[in-house]
Amino acid sequence: MTTLGFVGTGTIGAPMAGRLLAAGHVLRVLDSNPAACTALVDAGAAVATSPADLAVDCATVFLSLPGPAVIEAVMLGDDGLLARPGALTTVVDLSTNALDLNRRLAEQAASRGVAYLDAPVSGGKAAAAAGKLAVMVGGEDAAFARIRPLLECFAAHVFHLGPAGAGTLAKLVNNQIFLAASVLVQEGFVLGAKAGMDANVLREVLAVSSAGPYLARADLVLSHRYDRDIFALGIAAKDIGLALESAAALGAELPLTAAAQGVYARALELGDAREDFHATLRALEDAAQTTVARLQSKPR
Repeated sequence: MTTLGFVGTGTIGAPMAGRLLAAGHVLRVLDSNPAACTALVDAGAAVATSPADLAVDCATVFLSLPGPAVIEAVMLGDDGLLARPGALTTVVDLSTNALDLNRRLAEQAASRGVAYLDAPVSGGKAAAAAGKLAVMVGGEDAAFARIRPLLECFAAHVFHLGPAGAGTLAKLVNNQIFLAASVLVQEGFVLGAKAGMDANVLREVLAVSSAGPYLARADLVLSHRYDRDIFALGIAAKDIGLALESAAALGAELPLTAAAQGVYARALELGDAREDFHATLRALEDAAQTTVARLQSKPR
């Protein structure tokens, strides 16, 4: 069995890499924080010294990285994957990236005989550990066919959406919708709290009204629990920004998403980037000088 490389073994990268190991693949791993590789090494993975080191003997390398700047450095840096491709034939970027950078990296990789697939994932670390992620892939048909069985080690839903950048665009649309919609739900309950309404009564009314379908995450986004390590506020703010950046490149206006970006920015000022994304509630409560009461575990 060929050796696989995996760069970025953090919150969601580690369980994805773990699923590849559990499926019997030989794995070499790399992370800027060596401690993030410890559990994988204990499970049988070997540690690489650099992205270029991985490219020497890994035909396929996965990336799970925090943002465009890091992805670009890992791909194109002096010690990057494309510096000395060696055995490398395919890079699978599982990160949430920028649309323009996806396309540029695909071109740079192709010029060196390497296929680059943007393949961002959705579902969080629990779904990664259970092998239940959704993966949205952009890139060449042949490369996708080669790596699909590997993706199925940690994904229950794998979509090939078109050329380079198509996977990233789908992921950005997904995150744009759920992140902006979460803020809208919070705003409604903040408005109710400011007027003195009971949050549980309001939820009971909304649940059987036309807003009902949008309340699926109400318990989470109104919980005031920002320490569950579900999806970091800093990453959420980054993804909202990437959606707006990609929209600008395509000539599309996203006024509601732009407004939501302001709330995420304010939440970062008031809190910690490592808190969960729904810490936006704190920013809205602060602006309104009110507090949304904790919801009961079930509607009455």
